[in-house]
Amino acid sequence: MIRIDSLSKEFGAVKAVRSISFSLNDGEIVGFLGANGAGKSTTLKMMTGYLTPTAGNVYVDDQNIIDNSLDIQKQIGYLPELNPLYAEMKVHEYLKFHAEIRHIIGEEFNKALKRVVGECGLKGVVHRTVGNCSKGYKQRIGLAAAMIHDPKILILDEPVSGLDPNQIVEIRELIKKLGKEKLVLMSSHILQEIQATVDRIIIIHEGKIVADGTSEELISDSKGMTQLHLEISGSEENDIQDMKAVIPSITVNSIKKDGPLVQVILEYQNTVDPRKDVFEYAVEKGWIITEMSASKRNLEDIFRHLTTQGDVGNA
Repeated sequence: MIRIDSLSKEFGAVKAVRSISFSLNDGEIVGFLGANGAGKSTTLKMMTGYLTPTAGNVYVDDQNIIDNSLDIQKQIGYLPELNPLYAEMKVHEYLKFHAEIRHIIGEEFNKALKRVVGECGLKGVVHRTVGNCSKGYKQRIGLAAAMIHDPKILILDEPVSGLDPNQIVEIRELIKKLGKEKLVLMSSHILQEIQATVDRIIIIHEGKIVADGTSEELISDSKGMTQLHLEISGSEENDIQDMKAVIPSITVNSIKKDGPLVQVILEYQNTVDPRKDVFEYAVEKGWIITEMSASKRNLEDIFRHLTTQGDVGNA
């Protein structure tokens, strides 16, 4: 288990990470989500011992990263955002280089190489020069290097950045497979990829944790609203505004004239459903509803709300 305790990092006057705390459990795949510059990479670098915290600490099974960095680093596999590959080396040479740094040699290396080649799907390129491999395979090579010592924790910084859709799917499936055996923390600013891959999401904004939970929990706990899109003919704006007095559970978000039709967006809490009342109100007023469709707030809405407002405590 990993425990982040009041972790902060300052670069001069810049407060990159501001006293964040959270825990990660064995067997979890956790997404670390945030806009560019939110503090994701800085946090991951402190968790791996690459950066020293200004304040706070990181605990792995009750050992802290400041006093026990080498012991903790033996348990972590880290793939940074800028995958540090040596293009002129053969794939197996590059993996051997990483293994020797960790004193994995001889038969122990042969077993480790066979394991990561199988897990990362590198059989077809193991004797190829790294520079001649595709971007998708390069990410796999980086993962294999991070896994050569069979760590129980994998920390992946933007693992699908720059990949095409097919390569993204390949890396996603690989991460899911690895998550059955290891604790995986992956950062990204790609919402759809995080949602499709992880069990739990942590959102960071301006160096602070602003949300933590499954995507369903984040939507449910976000004071989420459902939007009801209406297309109406025969209505007047005043009558639409007056609907609020008759149906107090709704809010009139917008009214837009579109030729003979009026486009209306109503909002209401996810816990209520006023559509029947809206329909009966329209019948009473003699309106013709040509369209009525509801859409619940999604993770993208939650992310935008949390990362574009100054009041980060309000979701």
